[in-house]
Amino acid sequence: MKFSTRLPIAVHILLCLDVLGDRRKFTSNVLAGSIGVNPVVVRNVLGQLKAAGLVAVEPGVGGARLTKDPAEITLLDILNAVEDDASVFRMHEHPSPECPIGRNVHAVLGTELDAAEQAMLERLDSTTLADLADTTRERIAQQEQA
Repeated sequence: MKFSTRLPIAVHILLCLDVLGDRRKFTSNVLAGSIGVNPVVVRNVLGQLKAAGLVAVEPGVGGARLTKDPAEITLLDILNAVEDDASVFRMHEHPSPECPIGRNVHAVLGTELDAAEQAMLERLDSTTLADLADTTRERIAQQEQA
């Protein structure tokens, strides 16, 4: 199963701004180097984050900054900012009503897939950028001590 990389890219951007934002200015070029993508990708994701009210972007070499406390930004907020359709599962559209399985597969499987998707969304809603930033800071500190 493959998903868009926009969520991980957006989280990477936001972690840079939160964890290292006081040490350096993060332009789209600097962020692109950290993420390993083209700066255009970063600018597109930054535009989505800006439209969602999560970041402010200064044109030119001004860089970006968070506009909310990291404890108030959930992974679900970020997902909703960067994905038009965050649905995880898609059902096939035209099962045969003549087949006993075809008549029932959406109801039977759909219930399970809906529950799995809801569990994922609840998990994303319970994890904040601050949670991830704290873990990132701990890992950086451990790596610097090694």
